[in-house]
Amino acid sequence: METSLDIALVQTSLFWHDPEKNREHFTSLIDGISKKVDLIVLPETFTTGFTMTPTEIDPSEGELTLSWMKEMAQRQDAAIAGSIPFFEKGQYTNRLFFVEPDGSFRYYDKRHTFTLAGEHLSYARGDKKLILDFRGFRICPMICYDLRFPVWARNTQDYDLLLFVANWPKPRIDAWDTLLKARAIENMAFCIGVNRVGVDKNGYEYPGHTACYDGLGKQMAFSTKDEVLLVNLNKSNLKKVRDQLRFLDDRDAFTLQ
Repeated sequence: METSLDIALVQTSLFWHDPEKNREHFTSLIDGISKKVDLIVLPETFTTGFTMTPTEIDPSEGELTLSWMKEMAQRQDAAIAGSIPFFEKGQYTNRLFFVEPDGSFRYYDKRHTFTLAGEHLSYARGDKKLILDFRGFRICPMICYDLRFPVWARNTQDYDLLLFVANWPKPRIDAWDTLLKARAIENMAFCIGVNRVGVDKNGYEYPGHTACYDGLGKQMAFSTKDEVLLVNLNKSNLKKVRDQLRFLDDRDAFTLQ
């Protein structure tokens, strides 16, 4: 029996520091998806833009957005994933929630905070990798700057899909394109990156380049427009490649401190 996953990659502009308006915007985009999907992926910090001043936003907005994600997941009978500034235990994290249709959820806190922008000064750093099982796929979600660190993303736990959400700016977009493809090849896994478009309040331009690559690095989807991009992942195709080219058998063993 073949196992496949239909995924909607939502690439759009964001409203700066306006969670309510962003939720309304994403509600409209999600309700307008043209076919039934299993997973809907939103960009990094999709309710605020990539802000270094999360304290300017009401801390209750994190829980409100999590409730909204649960409502949307149930309504669409699809999981929904994306990161937001989340306040807990006296500190903020850049937290990716993966919410399933039954309301259950798991989360991943960004390990590599973007020091160039001072993210480490505003957000606590995560220290736990997340591997989750959903509709026959093992998924490893990560956030933006994590893409630059192959050891953290290394496929030591036999995941099928490596998933990045991002606010990745135009000046370094060639690195984004190259690293997404590299992570797919070296891990023999599907690799998806969902970026935003538009210009934020700080004047940074985001060109999109949301993309999906297969386990050999072949591009399956790509966009620079404000749109919802649909992609289908077939696990039997991935298994066939891994069975024929057993590169993962030669992985180096290591542990992270």
